[in-house]
Amino acid sequence: MELIARISKGTKMDQVYIPKNRPGLTTGSYVIIKPIETKSQTKKLNLYNVKQIEPIKMDIASKIIEAIDQFTNQNIIISGSFLDKGFNFNDIDIIIINENKLDINQIQRIIEKELGIKTHIIQLDNKALINGLQTDPLYKMLLSKCIAKKRFIYKTKNKINYKILDLHLLKSKILIDNFDFLSGNEKYYLMRNLIAIALFLQNKEINKEKVDKEIIKTFDLESIDQIKQNLLEKNKFLKRYKTIYKQLFDKIMKNASK
Repeated sequence: MELIARISKGTKMDQVYIPKNRPGLTTGSYVIIKPIETKSQTKKLNLYNVKQIEPIKMDIASKIIEAIDQFTNQNIIISGSFLDKGFNFNDIDIIIINENKLDINQIQRIIEKELGIKTHIIQLDNKALINGLQTDPLYKMLLSKCIAKKRFIYKTKNKINYKILDLHLLKSKILIDNFDFLSGNEKYYLMRNLIAIALFLQNKEINKEKVDKEIIKTFDLESIDQIKQNLLEKNKFLKRYKTIYKQLFDKIMKNASK
């Protein structure tokens, strides 16, 4: 049995009044009190490949969208590690689809002031977003799992731009040079970047689950936690990583010069 009631202000304690006629809820019963999710919240949020998410994150996403709505009525997309299970994220990745330039710094300040959460915001128009999905594996990763204010469908074919891939690949070289100084999460990010580029060049589907699965297979790991907990066997891992990096680097350089 469920009852809906309003919290009333009391002299010493606030209270909830419920009818006496309530089968199944006898005096002395223990109950759970929780807020009702409003229609306005659920209406705004469209989930893509988000199978399970904590209610508090849904509430945060809704409040972020409400804050940004002051500046634009276009689509707002929330993605990244914020959507993973648990609360192991440093900031929230947000993509704002808008044709006119917005004051991103002001939006970030408002969200941080109202919610106490840091954000990483990218503003794109539709043309730039579509181009990014065609040429950049990281864009594909971002939008493969997300929450959006408005429904969207982006069907694009890969257009390989070797100069863009070269810049992305360069980031992953950091892992080779700084293995001992990087955290587990930093290593995971750089490995994910490397494998996403490899899958993109093979014209394979890119999303977090497929990239994680490929990382585990490629580096013969038990799970992704092995990376995040910094439990990699350095010499064995780096030997394999350097081989893959060189193969990708040679392929990109060979085609970039054409």
